Amino acid sequence: MSADRIESFGRSLIQHGPANDRIYLMKLGEGDAPEIPVRLTEFAKDKGYTKIFAKVPAVARPMFTKSGFVEEARIPGLFQRKEDGFFLSKFMSVERETEKQSSRVAEILKASRQKAGKAGDVQLTDGHVYRMMRKCDATDMAQLYRQVFESYPFPIHDPDYLVQTMNENLIYFGIWADNRLIALSSAEVDFDNKNAEMTDFATLPDFRGMGLASYLLGKMDSGVRQIGIKTAYTIARAYSFGMNITFAKQGYLHGGTLTNNTQISGSLESMNVWYKHL
Repeated sequence: MSADRIESFGRSLIQHGPANDRIYLMKLGEGDAPEIPVRLTEFAKDKGYTKIFAKVPAVARPMFTKSGFVEEARIPGLFQRKEDGFFLSKFMSVERETEKQSSRVAEILKASRQKAGKAGDVQLTDGHVYRMMRKCDATDMAQLYRQVFESYPFPIHDPDYLVQTMNENLIYFGIWADNRLIALSSAEVDFDNKNAEMTDFATLPDFRGMGLASYLLGKMDSGVRQIGIKTAYTIARAYSFGMNITFAKQGYLHGGTLTNNTQISGSLESMNVWYKHL
């Protein structure tokens, strides 16, 4: 199944399509707020999508809740460290709204909180090299993502897409072993609002359990801090012990859980929002 489309919707930016069976309001455009909740609902009904998911500043929240959106997560100070950010959702079906693994989500959050702030000093082993990625690395990056993810919400299997994102607002971080890319991640930077989404973590199976994701996250935090980013956050798979614990260890706080939100490797998964003020 091809990745969902990213396109303008008025002055706003959305992602939508059958892969995730949803609309994701990625960026709310100036002046769109009064009408866009209703327009998104009509668009979802027309396409047959079962969820609408919106990331909006606090000032827009009442306009969405009035149209039946509910709060699933929030990040204090997401917008320039001055205004809270809200992840609001509207479910178009009872099945989509129902969490099927609530006990697992709770278990993972409990384990993550028990290890909060205990990252320690993660070091690379001999022969492993860290560096920021360049456009000439795009083929290696796409190949790694193809090995790790059968499918993904964005077309990260395509080298041209990766280059395009580098030209826009993504910074990629990688770890190499003997000239082979073994771990990768990215920071999607919103310079206007001084926040960054830490995302697209992938480690080859043979190199898991070595703390590579934690090492990358530490580098990412310091890297985006140096370019003026004030808040970092992630939307992590809620059924994965590893990634949730990685963020908790690095001092990230849980902001909420997005139910049946994202299609990864062939099935819909709930996602946990974690955030950190840098």
